[in-house]
Amino acid sequence: MTKPVALSIAGSDSGGGAGIQADLKSMEANGVFATSVITAVTAQNTEAVTMAYDLPTRIIKAQIDAVAKDFDVSATKTGMLSTSEIIRTVAEKVEEHDLFPFIVDPVMISKSGFKLLQDEAIDTLREVLLPLATITTPNIHEVEYLTGEEILSVDDAKEAAKTIFEMGPSSVLVKGGHMNETAEAMDILYDGTAFHTFTADRIRTDNTHGTGCTYASAIAANLAQGWDLGNAIERAKRYVTAAIRNSLDLGSGHGPTNHFFHLDPEGASEEKGVIVDA
Repeated sequence: MTKPVALSIAGSDSGGGAGIQADLKSMEANGVFATSVITAVTAQNTEAVTMAYDLPTRIIKAQIDAVAKDFDVSATKTGMLSTSEIIRTVAEKVEEHDLFPFIVDPVMISKSGFKLLQDEAIDTLREVLLPLATITTPNIHEVEYLTGEEILSVDDAKEAAKTIFEMGPSSVLVKGGHMNETAEAMDILYDGTAFHTFTADRIRTDNTHGTGCTYASAIAANLAQGWDLGNAIERAKRYVTAAIRNSLDLGSGHGPTNHFFHLDPEGASEEKGVIVDA
C-alpha cells in the first residue's frame, strides 16, 4: 500500500494545536502521509507564545534534503519561517528538489501578539518566497502586513488579493475568518483572471487555535492527491469547518480544532457543505 506524501516546513507548537503538529494531523486526516521539517521550536499553549528559538539553517537544509531524497513529495506547505536567512534557505531547497505544488501560509504573528516573522524578513517573504508559491493563504491581518492596506470589506480584500498576486504567486486565497463584515466565513481566491469565493458557516467559538495551519495543510494534502486547486480548497474548507465545529475545549485560552473529529467515539456533528461561487 502506498500514499501520496506531503511535506510541512514550519515551527513546532508545544501546545499541539498549531504549527507543525497541526500540519501533520491535518495532512494525515486528509489522506496523505505527512513528513516534516522543523524551522523553530516555540514554547506555547492555548493562551500565548512565550518564547521561540530558530533552528540553524544547516539543520533545516539537512531535514529538507533527507525528506526530498527518500520520498516522492507531492505537495509542500510552509508555516513559520521567521528570518530572511530561513526564508532564503527554504526557497533554495524548494527549487532544488522541485517541491511543488508549493503552498505558502505567511505566518506572521500569534493570536497573543508574539511575532513569528521578523520585520526584516517581510520583504524577503514578498520577494523570494511568494514568487514560488502555487498558492498563498494569508488571513486578513497577514494581508494587511503584506500590502500595508487596511481591510474593512470584501472589496478591500479583493483589491489586496490583486496586490499580493502581483508579488508573484500563481494564486492568492484571502481567508475571511477575521472579516466580520460577512455573516458567513468567506474566503476569496484570485488566480490572476477571476475571483472565486468559498463560503461556509461562521462558527462562533473561541476554540480556533491552529485553524490557518490546518486549512493550508488540508489544501496541500488535497493537491498532493491530484485534486485541482478549486476542488482542493473546497474540500479543505469543508474539513476545517467541521474541525472547528467539533473543536476541543482544552486549555484556558483558544482551544484547538479537532483534526480527527470523524474518529470521535461520541460522534461528531454533521458537516455542512461549502458554497463555491465562481
